[in-house]
Amino acid sequence: MSNELLSPAQMSEADQLTIAAGPLDGYGLMQRAGEAVATKVLKRYPAATHVHVLCGPGNNGGDGYVVARILAGCGVGTTIWASGTPRPETDAALAAKQCPLKPRPLSGFDAEAGSIVVDALYGAGLSKPLSGDDAKAVDTASALRLPVIAVDLPSGVSGASGEILGRAFRADITVTFARKKPGHLLLPGRERCGEIVLADIGIGDGIVAQLAVSTFENGPDLWLRQFPVPAVDAHKYKRGHVGVFSGGPSATGAARLSALAAARSGAGAVTVLSPANAMQVNAAHLTSIMLRKADDSVDIDEFIGERRPSAFVLGPGFGVGERTRKFALALLSSALPRDTRIDGLVFDADAITSFREAPDVLFEASRRSDASALVMTPHDGEFARLFPGIAGDIAASKLDKARLAAVRANAVIVYKGADTVIASPDGRAAINANGAPWLATAGSGDVLSGLTAGLLAQGMPAFEAACAAVWIHTEAGSLFGPGLIAEDLPLALVPVLRDLVEARTAAR
Repeated sequence: MSNELLSPAQMSEADQLTIAAGPLDGYGLMQRAGEAVATKVLKRYPAATHVHVLCGPGNNGGDGYVVARILAGCGVGTTIWASGTPRPETDAALAAKQCPLKPRPLSGFDAEAGSIVVDALYGAGLSKPLSGDDAKAVDTASALRLPVIAVDLPSGVSGASGEILGRAFRADITVTFARKKPGHLLLPGRERCGEIVLADIGIGDGIVAQLAVSTFENGPDLWLRQFPVPAVDAHKYKRGHVGVFSGGPSATGAARLSALAAARSGAGAVTVLSPANAMQVNAAHLTSIMLRKADDSVDIDEFIGERRPSAFVLGPGFGVGERTRKFALALLSSALPRDTRIDGLVFDADAITSFREAPDVLFEASRRSDASALVMTPHDGEFARLFPGIAGDIAASKLDKARLAAVRANAVIVYKGADTVIASPDGRAAINANGAPWLATAGSGDVLSGLTAGLLAQGMPAFEAACAAVWIHTEAGSLFGPGLIAEDLPLALVPVLRDLVEARTAAR
């Protein structure tokens, strides 16, 4: 799959495995990388009068020397600015030797308006902040507003975390090789990459398969095979039953948004579980969604025993406190009726915050061998409340934090944001890249919770269901566009779901 994401260390290993397997050696890979970048420059900027190639002392700089040689050979005015000399007898040194252009010191970098910059300073492997002449080069390119083509990753962006190390170029195009890196998708690095071009330089799928990759770009390729399509003889209870807990009379809307999303996802039946004092409010707004009183754990046990629901949503608009904790622990505990199994639970919002003073109580319950699969969907604030130690680790990336939280909670963690990360306790993680700013609206997360529960109820495994829900939710928001409010989202899911069902059916 081309949706694997390689860490900088894994990318280095892929290079070495490819070289060992032949026929390409290190210089051969460098030659192909430089050709890919030069081709993109010539195609995108055919009228460019001058190209400034900034070369570091390592392999990224070696790619730059190849780019400069090709551009100059095509008659493009080209200048090389070098931040250092490649080590003797390295592939970068050979590339520099093969290039007929004499490099100038980066300390003197200057450029004319209308020229192009190729950033081949450091790429994905940078581990320390840009400083000195490197940082000055960033400032110069930025001040002149020059188009920048980055080799592998804009220099100054961490390939592992997406963090900005001091300063970083803002590229119009980033040409990377074999597979993307986490830094291409995680913020703020993603905003510095511009258009990302994935170039094939001879590192095959078989090489990547040897790396035991566990990080992915979220998309249908990752979970489409598990996406539910109802059988011809399906009836509503074969398609799963979702229970959604409602808040009190003044806080019922969030649960109804979740319930509608669960129904739109394909779940055959959805029931809003309402306090007695909110029954009339909910009844006035529900049609295809069923309604049932649920004031205490006895009511929950009776509902589970009678209707055998497959999944639950707890948290949206429910309220923070002891009652929420009791409901959550009851759903996770072995106190369920005999021969009853819940396929999945989605805890969001108040269900997460209710455990901020006693997170280990929740984690111990979720680690029981008979506990249902748990998905939690925190935004930054909720994540910090439940996992303060992990959230406060400034050395950990968002990807690292989501993984650590998933292991600690024994749950799939959907760490929400413009670069949502979905992490499983088994170590797998996916980064969502189809972010939609229109989703930054109240109630959007409630729809995501219901959509996730609906997919769980139809038999999708927890990690795949969470990944699918995040992608579908975002895609629907992008398709709807400006003016989106949460009430629009359940219906906006329909064209996205239709396309996925068609793709899943065609792939059978």
